[in-house]
Amino acid sequence: MTAAIEAHGLGRRFRRGGWALRDCSFQLPTGRICALVGPNGAGKSTLLALAAGVLKPTEGTLKTPPREALAYVAQDKPLYPQLTVAETLRLGADLNPGRWDPAAAGKVVEAGGLDPARRVRALSGGQRSRLALALALGKRPTLLLLDEVLSEVDPLARRELMGALLATVTEHGTTVLMSSHILSELEDACDHLLLIGGGRVRLGGPVDDLLQAHTLVTGPIRDLAPHTVITARSTGRQLTALIRPEGPASTDGDGDGWQAIKPTLEELVLAHLGAPDVPALLTPAMEAAV
Repeated sequence: MTAAIEAHGLGRRFRRGGWALRDCSFQLPTGRICALVGPNGAGKSTLLALAAGVLKPTEGTLKTPPREALAYVAQDKPLYPQLTVAETLRLGADLNPGRWDPAAAGKVVEAGGLDPARRVRALSGGQRSRLALALALGKRPTLLLLDEVLSEVDPLARRELMGALLATVTEHGTTVLMSSHILSELEDACDHLLLIGGGRVRLGGPVDDLLQAHTLVTGPIRDLAPHTVITARSTGRQLTALIRPEGPASTDGDGDGWQAIKPTLEELVLAHLGAPDVPALLTPAMEAAV
């Protein structure tokens, strides 16, 4: 399977802020919707800007489709405030000859009830997000990069816009890499996960594979070796822990009161965010080719 993005030893250093990313190696297969998660300052926006070609890497390489096949919506959603909605869409058509899909862009705008004659400066934050996403989808990109695009959109509109993204992937095989802090939104829409922290990739792969690689166990306090413990908390004599089993899961069904279940995506992400020293894990699907 071909990769839409492939990074090898990718790093970006800023003159004043130091390293935002360092030694990042991964690949994202085509036609996937990948959640990009991590704490503030982890390097998510830097990674998206590098993939879009807005920034150049300080070290390493990053392979993506050509710029004309990319669409990137930055966190601040830059639009021309003096233009109307209709003029903004016409600009999108003029800048993307041969690729522009007026129906795709118009559908997103019309679903939000945006007045074509209204100027961008008069739109709410959520309405600007919708217009920026309409421009991106109208370009019919092979790779769509979204940086917290839906953070200002109300829950009902988020569900509708996520539906539009899913339809685009299904119909055109578009690859989507999107950052968001709304984990429930990501769990419903994304099939791949890329978690970065401290400027490095810490977790990556198909969501189902990552969940399968972890187990949430509850039972009497005991030594969990040789399993990798992501997080653990005790209440009285009971211990609850998220582990990455090493070999047979000896905590499952061993007759001493232990219970083991598969974690949710939210439990997995929050546990790894709170455990920055746990060894990184990339499934084979996300490991960059040598």
